[in-house]
Amino acid sequence: MEKQSTQFKEKIYKTFSYLHANPELSWEEKETTKYIERLLRQSGCHSVKTFDDCTGVIGDIGNFSGDRPIIAIRADMDALYQEVNGVMKANHSCGHDAHMTMVLGVIWKINNNERLKEKIGVRFIFQPAEEVGAGALKLVEKGIVDNVDYLYGIHLRPIQELPHGYASPAIIHGATRSIEFEINGEDAHGARPHLTHNAIEIGTYIINSIHSLYFNPNIPHSVKVTRFLSGGKNTNIIPGKASLAIDMRAQTNQLMEELHKRVIDVIKTAQELFQTNITITNDYGIVAAELSEEAEKIAARAIKNVLGEDKLAQPIVTPGGDDFHFYKVKKPHLKATMIGLGCDLQPGLHHPNMNFNIEALFNGINIFTEILNLHSMED
Repeated sequence: MEKQSTQFKEKIYKTFSYLHANPELSWEEKETTKYIERLLRQSGCHSVKTFDDCTGVIGDIGNFSGDRPIIAIRADMDALYQEVNGVMKANHSCGHDAHMTMVLGVIWKINNNERLKEKIGVRFIFQPAEEVGAGALKLVEKGIVDNVDYLYGIHLRPIQELPHGYASPAIIHGATRSIEFEINGEDAHGARPHLTHNAIEIGTYIINSIHSLYFNPNIPHSVKVTRFLSGGKNTNIIPGKASLAIDMRAQTNQLMEELHKRVIDVIKTAQELFQTNITITNDYGIVAAELSEEAEKIAARAIKNVLGEDKLAQPIVTPGGDDFHFYKVKKPHLKATMIGLGCDLQPGLHHPNMNFNIEALFNGINIFTEILNLHSMED
């Protein structure tokens, strides 16, 4: 394990403390963008780019001539909005403050490595709006990975998956999707049920129909209603309106497509059966990971070189999602993988009081740096 200088460690601690203390929500990461942009310019990036219509910032270091491989490293920037000690606020409970800190640390470590910067081009991507599953798609539209050959990300892992000191070369996230819809009927008197269709009964029909759907049991998946709002204070009114949300998970993109189609069919059938308008107000999701064997192998070598062969964990399969995988799905030429970093994180991701071993930041920095070293040694 490489020893870190006291000055470097203090710089990392200071950076993390600032980012942790100044969380910003998806698409609102304006001060975070300014902060990172300033650090990128101070750290020798020959090109730093921000955007007129969204947050986020990109920094380039190294050789971007046509015959050199371009390696990108991505960090997500946004925080969650949740109750913390009785107060609703932005909160970094998913580790994005740590991810940004690690990527900045890589920049500072390679800044004086002239051999590496001659051999490869390195693009540092600080991406907004991961928590709403939209930031990666926006940056893909900007063309930021069009000329990139390899793309790496990282994510802190809960202690139940990986203890501190271990790392995995790939996180195999599943596909996730949410459908929100409104049942738009008319209320009626409780004594006259024939004058309307009860929105609660329509919603119940949809729930029961979803529970009757069957898919390949060998592929992990789930469908469940996560919101059902209907009715008011008066119990003698049959409600004609309701608001529902459905959460869907599938380990493959193919199964998610099938699952999504069947759920939409259930909603359309309910509308026809009950002759009631049902409006889908939101339909959005995140794709499952598409594996890149080449990137995964390089990440595994880097983990072994940095932490030791006994600290290399197997790829992590999780029903959770990350919009990182949009990059490869939208740009199939990319060789991409997301590293799972053990850090004794507990009680869990998205818990308002999430905490982890901050020393793991240096493991992540060193793994990323070794990945770049390995690429720079290739002929």
